[in-house]
Amino acid sequence: MRNNKQEELTMADIARMAGVSESTVSRALAGSDLVAEKTRKRITELASAADYTVNEGARNLRLKKTKTIEVVIPIESHHRQHISEPFFLDLIGALADAIADRNHDMLLSKIPPWSTDKRSNALVSGRADGIIIIGQGRRRAELREFTRAHRRVVVWGAHIDDEDHAVVGSDNREGGRLAASHLLSLGRKRIAFLGDVSLPEIKLRHRGYMDALKEAGIAVDEELTFNAPFDSEEAYATAKALVESNIKFDAIFAASDVIAMSAIAAFRNAGVNAPQDVSVVGYDDIFSAAWYSPALTTISQSIHEGGAALVKSLFALIEGETVSSVVLQPKLIVRQSCGAHPTRT
Repeated sequence: MRNNKQEELTMADIARMAGVSESTVSRALAGSDLVAEKTRKRITELASAADYTVNEGARNLRLKKTKTIEVVIPIESHHRQHISEPFFLDLIGALADAIADRNHDMLLSKIPPWSTDKRSNALVSGRADGIIIIGQGRRRAELREFTRAHRRVVVWGAHIDDEDHAVVGSDNREGGRLAASHLLSLGRKRIAFLGDVSLPEIKLRHRGYMDALKEAGIAVDEELTFNAPFDSEEAYATAKALVESNIKFDAIFAASDVIAMSAIAAFRNAGVNAPQDVSVVGYDDIFSAAWYSPALTTISQSIHEGGAALVKSLFALIEGETVSSVVLQPKLIVRQSCGAHPTRT
């Protein structure tokens, strides 16, 4: 006999009251479509009347789930790129929203999961149900080996023919072609490229840039390609060196918005103004691009759409489904920095 405080009911109690198995109760309370709607409704009504709530910690332990997704930005220690980079922050925000919508927590890390320290592997240590890796970086061999060993992994980055893991990212080559073609349509012919072509994504953007030049019948001039990292200080120094080199140029295609903004600042301090003296196009369409002065013309990677696609693909893998890579189509966003009439964004 229960006392006035009424003992807490268990899932077994609910199962007996409903005349079903405990597993059916578990599925019904989780909202599973595997349980008939009539049965699911009866179980939820019984649970509600008894003030029964699922012990999520015990349930996750039993199902060997953490309800956590790890997001890894494997930045190499000798590079000055940081998680605080605007592009990363925008994408992390999109991922956090999409993960929270699925009632999961997000764990953020910058330690590569293929590190020799096994504790860095959240799948092996049991800290996460799946991993989203942002960027392929220069250590593609380690990344490929890791994704072959662990299937619950999705990568944001470039689409490369020999990759056999799930990738979500924009068509970087087409994005590069769009940027350079736009500058050419404005009558610019000496277009400098600023970016680190040793990175897979940037290499493809550079190829797109060269595609546009060739389509326009303009020879590719190697002296117009400058190695500029994502770090704003180094990008500023690269743009300053470009001005001081006396190499003729009338436009810049920067491989990221951060590089583009740093270049505009360097040009301004050297007495070269955008867009009056030089047209500038960036890449990413980070939040601050629209509010920079001049407002930055850029290539949008549809960051929020990409974040949602990454999470959707990962959860499909967690459920044992087979997924294909997702290619996001880049979009030209015309603002003031190129000198063309801005489009509404």
